[in-house]
Amino acid sequence: MANTDKGLDYLLELNGEILAQEHGCWIKIEARRVAKVDDRFPHGIKYSLTLHDRSGIRLLGFDNAHAISTRKKGRYKARTVVYDHKHIDPKDKGIPYVFESADQLLSDFFEAVDRALKEMT
Repeated sequence: MANTDKGLDYLLELNGEILAQEHGCWIKIEARRVAKVDDRFPHGIKYSLTLHDRSGIRLLGFDNAHAISTRKKGRYKARTVVYDHKHIDPKDKGIPYVFESADQLLSDFFEAVDRALKEMT
């Protein structure tokens, strides 16, 4: 079966890139294939796309580097663990992100970056 995600190769080529942005901000992109596709990495990649301010504080990010729980811990409450997620501010522990493709990930991330930078003006 051929890879239909046209953005995957591009995302993987961006691994390690640091991109300067307005207001002294910068983007860091990390993306690599994983050895084994599993529940944690069903797309076959581990990724982290982040926007930082001039002092290095993460302003927003999209990643699957760690799990997040979508339900509060409690006596009889089910917990759902999600790996694909986004952080929309520096204190955000993560909210689920529906990964459709690497191409869509890049589009969603850069749209969020544009919004965040626009809010700084």
